[in-house]
Amino acid sequence: MSPLMSIFKRDWQLAMRNKSEFIQPLVFFVLVITLFPIGVGPGLATLQKIGPGVIWVAAILSALLGMEKLFRDDFNDGFLEQIQLSGVSLSLAMFIKVFCHWLLFILPLIVVSPMLALFLNLTPAMYWALLATLLLGTPILSFVGGIAVALTVGLQRGGVLLSLILIPVFIPLLIFATSVVDSAVFGLNYWPQLAIIAAMLCGAIAITPFAMSYAIRVSHH
Repeated sequence: MSPLMSIFKRDWQLAMRNKSEFIQPLVFFVLVITLFPIGVGPGLATLQKIGPGVIWVAAILSALLGMEKLFRDDFNDGFLEQIQLSGVSLSLAMFIKVFCHWLLFILPLIVVSPMLALFLNLTPAMYWALLATLLLGTPILSFVGGIAVALTVGLQRGGVLLSLILIPVFIPLLIFATSVVDSAVFGLNYWPQLAIIAAMLCGAIAITPFAMSYAIRVSHH
């Protein structure tokens, strides 16, 4: 087995032993979306208008909830330092760890989103547009969030700082994602907005592993 596959297998097995850590964001995501219609009232038009934004905001907050420990345990027990000493590319290791984080913490949110879309009265056209934004946009949450986690990994209580750093960064993604669904409501072409989100994802995949590895190296000194 290659070292990178070993890293993926290790992260997956550790997550399976602590299922509450990746179930907690999913439960939070479901609770926020199911309780929101109760708070704003049963008006179908209102729910349909704000629904995509609610799902995306809940997804961002859920991602932040499970992001703080992305590298922290590995940093504290010396695993990241062992990766550097082993000669394995730290950038590729960061990519594998973030991808595993997305599979465990974010993909389940996308899987349950069809059921939650019913609570918000989304039409099929709106949901398919929303699903496209989630599939393209949520990996950006993990990759960009990984940089902030790497920068704050040496802090004992970096959760609040992590949120303060990341929430403003995610605002452009939120704007483009909701714009896609708004265009779908009126039957307009939303491929340009999706293309921008896809370009953001490509940029994140290309740049963030190197930024994360650099931040980890700085944190060790």
